[in-house]
Amino acid sequence: MRKVKPVKLKDFTLDGSHIYVQSMLNVVSTDVSGNVSQAKALEKAGCEIIRVSVPDKRALELIPAIKNEISVPLVADIHFDYRLALGAAERGIDKIRINPGNIGSRERVKAVADECRKRGIPIRIGVNSGSLEKSLLEKYGSPTAEALCESAMNEIKELERCDFDDIVVSLKSSDVMRTISAYRLISEMTSYPLHLGVTEAGTYKAGLIKSAIGIGSLLCDGIGETIRVSLTDDPLREVEAGYDILRAIGKTGGVKIVSCPTCGRTRIDLIGLAEKVEKAVKGIDKNITVAVMGCVVNGPGEAREADIGLAGGDGCAVIFKKDKILGKFPESDALTALLDEIEKL
Repeated sequence: MRKVKPVKLKDFTLDGSHIYVQSMLNVVSTDVSGNVSQAKALEKAGCEIIRVSVPDKRALELIPAIKNEISVPLVADIHFDYRLALGAAERGIDKIRINPGNIGSRERVKAVADECRKRGIPIRIGVNSGSLEKSLLEKYGSPTAEALCESAMNEIKELERCDFDDIVVSLKSSDVMRTISAYRLISEMTSYPLHLGVTEAGTYKAGLIKSAIGIGSLLCDGIGETIRVSLTDDPLREVEAGYDILRAIGKTGGVKIVSCPTCGRTRIDLIGLAEKVEKAVKGIDKNITVAVMGCVVNGPGEAREADIGLAGGDGCAVIFKKDKILGKFPESDALTALLDEIEKL
């Protein structure tokens, strides 16, 4: 297990004991009420860390407006203008995301580091393959994993020279394998917490697949303290996708569904039934596995490790608990019967 230097983020501690799900507001920065509304919706959906873009001085007013309405940490995304980072700190931001290399001189970096140290605000160094320094591109020929890591380590040293070490690091690429390689490499070079993500991953389907491979692989390696599934979609779907990834690898609780892919033996609408079950259990806070199987071959036998489940028959289904059959029901009543048994668990 990777040893992580603990970094305090509001009421959280980033130390690897919990993987925090993050998303980012995508309402135009001039719409204060819209950003507040979206932040509240994200928190309600389970988002544990929310990031907001601060492109100009006017956008600083988003910070108190949002913080007054949510309890989870709020992160300011800052580029180029160090004064925006200082302004965000003054307005009570919980964390700042910058790239020290693009906010100017060492004096400016020190000013931000000093202000954040004074207020107990961590800084995330965000390195992206699309904005890598020209000198590193010339050295490596392309934004390789090694180039991303060298960039991050340079920025870490810059902050450490300012006597600042409440640091979180991310190295994102739109290339999945490059992302995995970069994080594996940086995890051996530093003990600072790592924020995982595949940047510019795409629309929901493509983005979820890329993120599941990239983020999931790293989490299985024991790498990563926070995650964001970057999607060209509603941020609420990013949160849902993040938890789906964590649930798939056993990093969080909640209902886990296993279901068979169907075959010629299936005699009920298992696809439709599985979708209904998935929707029905979404809000259930129980750490259980529910099986939705197409026939007795894949039913109580292959799914015996499930806590509860159903197996289809010819227009009917049996409900089973572990390998014990609890009853047989018409297809139309199967969902209700299953949910009744889940309620009893």
